[in-house]
Amino acid sequence: MGMQDKNSQAEGERQKQRQIDKTRSKFALFSRKHLSAKVMSPTETGLIPMLIFWCAVMGLLYMAMTYYLKPKQAQVTANGDLVISRSQDGHFYTMGSINGREVKFMVDTGATLVNVSEAFARQAKIRGGVPTTFRTANGDQPGSVVDDAVVSIGPVNVTNVRVGVGLRMGDDDQALLGQSFLAKFDITMKGNQMVMRPR
Repeated sequence: MGMQDKNSQAEGERQKQRQIDKTRSKFALFSRKHLSAKVMSPTETGLIPMLIFWCAVMGLLYMAMTYYLKPKQAQVTANGDLVISRSQDGHFYTMGSINGREVKFMVDTGATLVNVSEAFARQAKIRGGVPTTFRTANGDQPGSVVDDAVVSIGPVNVTNVRVGVGLRMGDDDQALLGQSFLAKFDITMKGNQMVMRPR
């Protein structure tokens, strides 16, 4: 009787062990199948949504910085003065136009002329001119000088402005606002503002 009980008890233990092994193998198979699928699928791990999110964030930051850094139009006071605020980089920028073509001006009190690139001159219909050589910090550059451009900042229009054509700018829609325009104004500094009063 004792021996039979031991045998049936051993058989019961073996059945339990087989059941445990069977359950473990099913669990391992299930885990391998589902966990490997999740690792392999970018959509389930969130890679694609994360990329879309960061692209959207970077796009919004770019638009915000472009808007923030875009130069503002010069303010016109009640007595007709033009007021240009200093930019983050320490320069003075304002939007304006040459022959009706919009341009971003950087005020350069050390430049003799208003200066534009050849590409901008074509777009603004600035033609002809006297051939010349510009002496710049980057060396000599060939170009020409035109005497009859119309330069505008806000409501202020100045005719027959001398414009140098041919200098390389960072962008074709940028120009240097030099003394051929600035000499028509008395310029004073008030803190971070440049005040230009017509003479």
